[in-house]
Amino acid sequence: MAKELFVPQLGQTVEEVTIVNWLVEDGATVKRGQEVVEVETDKAVFPVEANGNGVIHIGPFPKGSVVPVLSTVAIIGTAEDVFSAVSASSSVPEQAQETAAVGVEDAVSAAPAAAPATSLEKVFASPRAKMAAREKQVALDGITPTGGGGVRITEKDVLQAVKSAPKVTAVAQRMAQEAGLDIHGIPGSGVRGMVTKADIEQAVLAKQEPSPAILSGDTVKVPLTGVRKIIAERMGTSVHTTARVTLFMDVDATELVAWRERLKELVAENWGFNPGFNELLTRIVAVALRKFPYMNARLTPNAIELLPEVNIGVAVDTERGLLVPVVKNADQKTIQQIGAEIREMAGQARIGRSLPDELAGGTFTITNLGMYDIDGFTPVINLPEAAILGVGRISPQPVYVGDVLMKRQMMVLSLVFDHRLVDGAPAARFLQYIKQLIEMPALLAV
Repeated sequence: MAKELFVPQLGQTVEEVTIVNWLVEDGATVKRGQEVVEVETDKAVFPVEANGNGVIHIGPFPKGSVVPVLSTVAIIGTAEDVFSAVSASSSVPEQAQETAAVGVEDAVSAAPAAAPATSLEKVFASPRAKMAAREKQVALDGITPTGGGGVRITEKDVLQAVKSAPKVTAVAQRMAQEAGLDIHGIPGSGVRGMVTKADIEQAVLAKQEPSPAILSGDTVKVPLTGVRKIIAERMGTSVHTTARVTLFMDVDATELVAWRERLKELVAENWGFNPGFNELLTRIVAVALRKFPYMNARLTPNAIELLPEVNIGVAVDTERGLLVPVVKNADQKTIQQIGAEIREMAGQARIGRSLPDELAGGTFTITNLGMYDIDGFTPVINLPEAAILGVGRISPQPVYVGDVLMKRQMMVLSLVFDHRLVDGAPAARFLQYIKQLIEMPALLAV
């Protein structure tokens, strides 16, 4: 019996995905565990693996299709098996079925999504027209009738409507509307000229490029979608719901710089990478959080929860926007383990391949803008965490050490915390301890 290949649940908030690419041809022989299709959420691209051995029969979901999670997109069985749209839709929740086939081959257009079967009966159309409308996933009420003296929709009317309408995925349609773009003027890169999300993003960038348009006073609209939309929502919520306080502290990072240089000489070849400041600071902050557990907390409606795990998020700048991969149980890991994880997850984030678990579960966040010559800043707390640490650049400065003026490697730390959970003095003690560990890294071994 053929097995249904469905889009897995990719996190609690993911309701639909976009088919990015089929990695196998229809009718190909696949093995269990083989990656057969790539799907995209708002945050990243994920591969979906075959759940059995046999011949794969791909449903009407080409590149650019938008389907709800848990939708069956293919079957795996024998060469004689045939993908059935009816049986596939039966496995999709009722609410999801209304949008399951938005973006399918030969069917997606700028017209409204297909109406439920019951609504088709209210439109005067021939049986063949109704069947074609279901297959092509178009709404009959948007089609001009030509049969019966202009009062009955025929199969030819449906096919003509599909042929003349621009093919576009639901996500691309929404983005185009938000950006004020005309779908008819955008070439599609998807199957059979389908306009996809990537095409809209390219069109928006092209619209931004001509500087004379901006200088002449024209407004350029950038769609608030994907990661940018999530950032806008969450950061806005954070600013409006937290009682933010920021503490700034100058730190002498001379010993930290020297420690990193010694590690590079001793372990870089063995580790396969040069130790960086992010893993050193992650290790330091993890130790500090274990010593001051009230900073490793979150606020619930009736209590402040002190969390048992120390999971540190490290902010990563990507083309899609700011993502925060999380180093789980950072206090139990070595600098080498932390560094390897940060590099792996940051690399996956930058190419849009982060797994949902890698971006969830953080209890504290570090964001480092030192590489951009930023001295100090006030980052926004990553809810539901209690605080976030901003790290500025390390730069040589003249500093008095006792009565002697010396050149030292100085940096600025900015701790932003939620005063609802933590008071100023306890937060200051936490930041002060981080300063001590940076200035005397040998304390980490004590």
